[in-house]
Amino acid sequence: MTVTGSTLVITAASPAPATAPAAAPAARRRAAGRAPGPYRTLFALPGTRGFTAGNLIARLPMGMFGVSAVMMIAGQRGSYALAGAVTATGLAATAVVAPWTARLIDRHGQARIAVPATLIAVLGSLALIACVRSGAPAWTLFASYAATATTPNIGGMSRARWTHLLHDSPAAHHTAMSFEQAADELCFMLGPVLAAFLCGVLFPEAGTLAGAALLLTGMLVFTSCRATQPPVSAAPRRGSPLRALGPLLPLFLVTGVVFGSMEVTSIAYLDVQGLGAASGLVLALQAAGSCAAGLLYGTVRARSLKTCVCALAVSMTLPWAAAATGSVTALAGALLLAGMATAPTMVTAMSQVHARTPEGRLNEGMTLAVTAIFAGIAVGAASAGWVVEGAGPAAAYAVPATAALIALAIALAGRSIRRPSDRSRVVRTTTAGDPR
Repeated sequence: MTVTGSTLVITAASPAPATAPAAAPAARRRAAGRAPGPYRTLFALPGTRGFTAGNLIARLPMGMFGVSAVMMIAGQRGSYALAGAVTATGLAATAVVAPWTARLIDRHGQARIAVPATLIAVLGSLALIACVRSGAPAWTLFASYAATATTPNIGGMSRARWTHLLHDSPAAHHTAMSFEQAADELCFMLGPVLAAFLCGVLFPEAGTLAGAALLLTGMLVFTSCRATQPPVSAAPRRGSPLRALGPLLPLFLVTGVVFGSMEVTSIAYLDVQGLGAASGLVLALQAAGSCAAGLLYGTVRARSLKTCVCALAVSMTLPWAAAATGSVTALAGALLLAGMATAPTMVTAMSQVHARTPEGRLNEGMTLAVTAIFAGIAVGAASAGWVVEGAGPAAAYAVPATAALIALAIALAGRSIRRPSDRSRVVRTTTAGDPR
């Protein structure tokens, strides 16, 4: 055993000289022919396909509930103001309740807490349907929708499982986190489309009803996969996730402003162009770009947070420039490119959450990050709406571009993500004559 620089070299006896030269190339050829891709390797792990299936089923409603509630309440009560106020109340309740739910999950286990929490949320959705249909007082709508705030952060629980399974494999963990981000984008892309279709073609309550059924079914499938569930530690929990993630939460907040302002601005811009009905399809390009970039990012080495946020800041100027031309085609292409910078930023930032969150409180830490994003989305949507009213939709694209620049300033002021390096690697070599 020798030490070269910062590399530990462990020597071991070599095979018989007569067979080694012939066997090694053959083994390399066989390995090269059977080498699976990173995602195939990921889902070859026992139990991963089961909890991923439940995760995707339960995650799809996350993009359905808001649109479904707005369409249901506005359709039955004739007031978009009431619908918006109800959904805003639900978002505020989630910001308060979600971290507490996540803390209980970390402390008592996913299956023990997530199932009853999901049942409460589903009952809240069913109560909302009943109150809307029966003409109940407006306050009952607020109370019913607030009950859905107990919905567990299924994305956070899935990421916690990957972290538990892949704690010794940084490269595979990076691939798993990229897949999770791509799944987020896919569900938030398909969810609103499915909700609008169900509410418009069937009946106004269909979107909320289908979302509740999918959430409960997916959560039951997910929690039934007990073998991959992170173990619950009886040791005292030290450290505060809120304090540990303090430098990162402003970054997540400002990134949420980018998302919320971009959506509102694009809808307003396309409506002025007479393409309001096609706004969903154009916005889906941004989510599609992010989904594709997330999957691709999982196959390459992770970049630093500063690099990813810098790419985000540059890409968010593209829709602003495209809108100034008045070309919807140029805007669609710009949104696609802008979306491709989103997933790497989120994957890398979430990796920072994993690195900084105290042991045993990972789900709570990720839920705090998601809550910050949702708060930013609300701020971004309101800010973009104010600029649209005052200066027009083309000028409102300055809001996400400015927010992305602020995110870059925050990233530059903090520490970049620590990437896997060669600084302490173990290399096994062979030398003839050494005993095993």
